[in-house]
Amino acid sequence: MATIDQTGAAAARDELISAAPRRKSTLEQQQRRWGWIFLSPWIFGFVVFTAAPIVASLIFTFTDFNLANAEITFVGLKNWEKLFSDPLTLTSLGVTLRFAVLAVPVGILLPLGLATMLNSKYLFGKRLWRTLFYMPYIVPVVSTVFIWQSFLNGQNGWLNRILTMIGFNPPNWLQDERWILPALILVGVWGVGNAMLTILATMQGVPTELYEAASVDGANAWVKWRNITLPMISPVIFYNLVLSVIGLMRYFDVPYILTRGTGQPGTSAYFFNMHLYKTAFTYADMGYGSALAWLIFIVSMALTIILFASARRWVYYASGD
Repeated sequence: MATIDQTGAAAARDELISAAPRRKSTLEQQQRRWGWIFLSPWIFGFVVFTAAPIVASLIFTFTDFNLANAEITFVGLKNWEKLFSDPLTLTSLGVTLRFAVLAVPVGILLPLGLATMLNSKYLFGKRLWRTLFYMPYIVPVVSTVFIWQSFLNGQNGWLNRILTMIGFNPPNWLQDERWILPALILVGVWGVGNAMLTILATMQGVPTELYEAASVDGANAWVKWRNITLPMISPVIFYNLVLSVIGLMRYFDVPYILTRGTGQPGTSAYFFNMHLYKTAFTYADMGYGSALAWLIFIVSMALTIILFASARRWVYYASGD
């Protein structure tokens, strides 16, 4: 009798053990199912509003698609060939790249300098300064442009008044081909508060033990900043650098509003995305406009790949080799 009871107990135990994986598998399936259910709105939005337009724009690059008459004609590589023969395309791309060469160093070095200053233990009123430097970043773009348009006015702008008072002969910032890009850089300086805060937060996260060890070795403030602070915050500098390059390849709203879409004086402020916008939506040439969009995407991708390749030489990760 005892033998029968033991046999029955063993069988029940084996059944429970075999049923446990099935229950676990069923639970995993339910969790996976609910995960896909919660992800489905994002997946739907991505496919419909991002992936599908990207694929459609690539197809349009091989067509003559005019929004005015909604006729689509396959033209092969005609739009791609036009990219290298259209003088406005080459001019606008040159303006964008020249501006990037000037603006990227300012967009990295200025927030780095401000963050270093705000990280100093000798500065009074740090919270106030952080707030003041960050506040312009949240001002709407249109309001920012109108503010700077008045400030940089060549006749009665405040900047030229100040320069005249201290003995300089100020330029006509917005009407001189030599000074329009520096003027746009000044407008961009208005919004460096966000990059400054990310760099400052990283600086404050550097282990103090490193600075204490350097002090024991007799290192001064510059040596500590150069050999400890800069390497430790290099990932955030790299992050801001990549965002700056991608953002400059998409640069559109400020010059468009400031010059009312003309790119004047001359073509000195005629950025690539202004040319893309006019081609696609003013002249309704969606086929060639799609080719322009893919060209700036390829340029942005190439620059980003170069940055990531160079990062191996100067970006330090604490968990890396």
